Amino acid sequence: MNLRTENLKMVGKLAVVAAGMFAFGYALVPIYKHICEVTGINILSLSELQVPGSSSDGADGRLNTQVDTSRTITVEFDANTRGPWEFKPAQRSIQVHPGELATVMYEFTNVQNRRMSAQAIPSYAPHQAAAHFNKLECFCFKQHTLEPGETKRWPVVFVIDPKLSKDVTTITLSYTFFEVGSAIPPAPSAAVPAATAPRT
Repeated sequence: MNLRTENLKMVGKLAVVAAGMFAFGYALVPIYKHICEVTGINILSLSELQVPGSSSDGADGRLNTQVDTSRTITVEFDANTRGPWEFKPAQRSIQVHPGELATVMYEFTNVQNRRMSAQAIPSYAPHQAAAHFNKLECFCFKQHTLEPGETKRWPVVFVIDPKLSKDVTTITLSYTFFEVGSAIPPAPSAAVPAATAPRT
């Protein structure tokens, strides 16, 4: 058997392996969904999460069993700045159930006569809530550049893990917005003590 024949056989084997891997990857998602249906595991996705103010059913009419409707948590929003600009949440607090998808908007205005780049640092109270406060989308993930006088609105999309201690009924999410290139500010002192009641 010459070298050319061996090379052709090797190419054929590699082509079969590649085709098998492609077929397996293509079938992986439906196989996973089928396993979840058989075992009763609920697949949590953005389309199945409950949005505040909507019905308790998901987009396909199924009830999202990840939401713990027996508990209500007050989430307070705070904004701090380290510089001459305006930064504030659209609302000071909302009430959500653990496992429920929630969205709040923050507004930032560059009141200076020059372009600036800035970034936000989040902090939480009580401190133990940080591990259970899952942000799916947040302006704090990256830096932002604003022109003089420009205003931007950004969402924070989050879910509170149902595993959060039942002793926690109020969470304060605080952001400090600082200009990139300046000294990184410490966490706001207002976020250190545990909040016990909603703000009025």
